[in-house]
Amino acid sequence: MKYRDGVTVVTNVTGDVHVNAHPVPGAQCSVRSAQDTQPPSYRAPSTEHRALVVRRLGVADYESVWQQMKEFTLARNADTPDEFWQVEHPPVYTLGVAAKPEHLPRIDNGIPVIKTDRGGQITYHGPGQLVIYTLLDLRRRNLGVRALVRRLERAVIELLRGYRIDANGREDAPGVYVAGAKIAALGLRVRNGCCYHGLSLNVNMDLTPFSAINPCGFPGLEVTQLCDLGVADPAAIIADKLLERLSAEI
Repeated sequence: MKYRDGVTVVTNVTGDVHVNAHPVPGAQCSVRSAQDTQPPSYRAPSTEHRALVVRRLGVADYESVWQQMKEFTLARNADTPDEFWQVEHPPVYTLGVAAKPEHLPRIDNGIPVIKTDRGGQITYHGPGQLVIYTLLDLRRRNLGVRALVRRLERAVIELLRGYRIDANGREDAPGVYVAGAKIAALGLRVRNGCCYHGLSLNVNMDLTPFSAINPCGFPGLEVTQLCDLGVADPAAIIADKLLERLSAEI
């Protein structure tokens, strides 16, 4: 897969992700969220620093990747390239900062529940779902949170359009929907002008755990996935196509 200029792809990353939040040697330079205030000492970078690193993490525990995202964001500076992290998680429910008790799983199915610092409410991650974490300097890219959400949604919508699937976003409920059923969820955290967390796309998974919750806080919200819509491409191909769309949008 060919990405736009300035994109560095790091593959075959396994185990813990020890990310150095500094420019990658050789890299070219070119809603709904939880948000912290930015410090007045922040130094605005030049517009030349547009490098984007794609890290493929394989299957990784949610909590460890979440911790590493926080550490990356705290350690980054005005010259740190932005990154996309592609990952698949073992089964886990995650609660956003807006989650309510009535959104918790209605049955004990053995799936852990983790309260996170992202925006939004409750969702499910599991095998067969494509997760892309977007670690971006929003000020450097002159992006607000709402604009970023729209771009993330648009990348997924354009991906689905390539498979002749009509999809749309919703102003009242960030994400991507096909005939009213949710196929992609979004949740972000903004800290010091930089964001982390990102999006998840249902590809070929067991959707049963969604039935135990109110997905994204909406009772009765249906969910769907690519394989049920006739998409037979392997997950790796779908990931490449989505990452290409995302890199073009960002």
